[in-house]
Amino acid sequence: MKTRDKIVLASIELFNEHGERSITTNHIAAHLGISPGNLYYHFRNKEDIINSIFALYENHLESGFKPYDDVPITIELLMGYFDAMFYTLWQFRFMYANLADILSRDDALKKRYLHAQQQVLNRSSNILLKLKKDGFLDVDDNKVTALADTIKMMVSFWISYQLTQSSTSSITKATLYDGLLRVLMIFQAYETPASSATFSRLEQHYLKIASQERHQAA
Repeated sequence: MKTRDKIVLASIELFNEHGERSITTNHIAAHLGISPGNLYYHFRNKEDIINSIFALYENHLESGFKPYDDVPITIELLMGYFDAMFYTLWQFRFMYANLADILSRDDALKKRYLHAQQQVLNRSSNILLKLKKDGFLDVDDNKVTALADTIKMMVSFWISYQLTQSSTSSITKATLYDGLLRVLMIFQAYETPASSATFSRLEQHYLKIASQERHQAA
């Protein structure tokens, strides 16, 4: 693996474990066993590293939430979207935990974030419209975008909400699966007779995983 890629992955690990604000470039260099000068050869500063991490975030959003085309709706298809939500929250949890502060420090990054979020909203709306067309959701056409935005809002702020609701300063996988289950509750409010059993199976699947994660963490 190239040094540049190692720096990005190590930064994600440290930011997620300790919080982005408490980690410096010196911490990252020490974690990798390289000199600060070596790190600065690849990145000008911590904000430069965050921009590279954001590129990974953008790529994941693009690949993980593509509308499906001309394939039958299966539980595996829907799991793919929910698993993509989980990966986004877990892999980039430091960013969701401190989003307003990170974006306030970099106007260009905020513009990229807003563009990425608009793309997510467009793709999510298209997915919901397709689910409606295929008989899996019962929602008015003129409310689809608002529904997609509500789901996006819950995903975007679930971590920061959890951090303000308890004394804990860390986010566990179980907490994120609880968030997925809240998103699933929204879908179940718009389910149809044809989709009810599938959404129930999804609920049981993620309830089981959340329980396993809590047991392992205990």
